[in-house]
Amino acid sequence: MKRLAITAASVVLALSGLTACSSNPTNAQIGTGVGAVAGGVLGDAVFGSTLGTIGGAAAGAYFGNQVGDNMDGNRRRR
Repeated sequence: MKRLAITAASVVLALSGLTACSSNPTNAQIGTGVGAVAGGVLGDAVFGSTLGTIGGAAAGAYFGNQVGDNMDGNRRRR
């Protein structure tokens, strides 16, 4: 559990560092961060290993980014 907390905190800090320069984060950026944390938690719960946590975080970040990007695209079309 301690490893999961450290991994989740590291991902959140890395992503917040990447988005610190922008004043209003896009839905894609928010989705990436939320997806990475949720994927890391789920990956650790399912696989119980560091590789599972990292893989889950990567997959969650990808899917969260895609969902957020889709939401941004829908907003631009309106």
